[in-house]
Amino acid sequence: MDFDKQMNSRITIVDVAKQAGVSFGTVSRVINNDVHVKKETRERVVETMERLGFVANRQARSLAGGKSNSIGVLVPDLGTGYIGEIIRGIDAELSLTDLDLILYTTHRTASKETNYVTNLATGMVDGLLLVLPRSPADFIGNLTQSKFPFVLIDHQGAGRDCPSVGAANWQGGYNATEYLTNLGHTRIGFITGSMDLGCAVDRLDGYRSALRTYHIPDAPELIYEGDFFQPDGYSGAQAMLDLPEPPTAIFASNDVMAMGVMDAVRNRGLRVPDDVSVVGFDDIPQASLVRPALTTINQPLEKMGRVATQMLLDLLKHPEKKADRIELPTHLIVRDSCKSPRLD
Repeated sequence: MDFDKQMNSRITIVDVAKQAGVSFGTVSRVINNDVHVKKETRERVVETMERLGFVANRQARSLAGGKSNSIGVLVPDLGTGYIGEIIRGIDAELSLTDLDLILYTTHRTASKETNYVTNLATGMVDGLLLVLPRSPADFIGNLTQSKFPFVLIDHQGAGRDCPSVGAANWQGGYNATEYLTNLGHTRIGFITGSMDLGCAVDRLDGYRSALRTYHIPDAPELIYEGDFFQPDGYSGAQAMLDLPEPPTAIFASNDVMAMGVMDAVRNRGLRVPDDVSVVGFDDIPQASLVRPALTTINQPLEKMGRVATQMLLDLLKHPEKKADRIELPTHLIVRDSCKSPRLD
């Protein structure tokens, strides 16, 4: 081993703290980009680390005010094909560059999301991609004011000037409902996603608009508020099948909940689509593999990841560029989970 490297490897956080005249807790906070460190203290600690050779890597360059050569990606969870497809698109685009992907899961917790964004934007990464953010209003203003590059993925309601990539959720909700009405269904249940997310609101609005177009009453008992998880599809379908006049078709706001609907229908001794037609939204890879194969609305998830990454890379190269909002089209994928209602 080189003598200098050997000596540097023996330098500890305590050595840095002594040389910088701070506690080792302060050094730890600097290393982890904690925002609760004064600028002068941060600079002194960084200078000491560099002088002692304590951190001779990408993070040190970032702390010193350089580039991290990393992109932060915040996702709500890792449990669905929806997230996986978007990440696949992001990773494919970043693989064409020398940038690394650093992935964080927020577990759908607004405070955790805000803390991650705040810490990452202090220099740990060069830009941020935020997938289905829970509370972007809490941090968009600060990111914009500090001119930190970011792009939202699949979120509406953040304003036209906010860089974002989404899908035509209203149109998808309308098209799915229209398809069911054209099959002859008039009792169509709808299971929403998380109603604090713009995409869920748009899909519900599309459903309601299609019902109005075809003069079908909007029945409150046929709308069940879910949260994009499979158990919500199951419990929503159970509640609807308990009605005196149950629906002949159920449209779930994502494929995962639609699969929960199919489970509930089967557990009642009923069949999809003979007794109840089912439609989902997203067209995740599993949608074509379940039996019967799921009719769904395709939103180009992998492409959304690619386009958002391209947009962020462009913002990194041209910080002065005006932000865009891009909406990609959705379309109906007809498979085997729907048919005309049985005439008894």
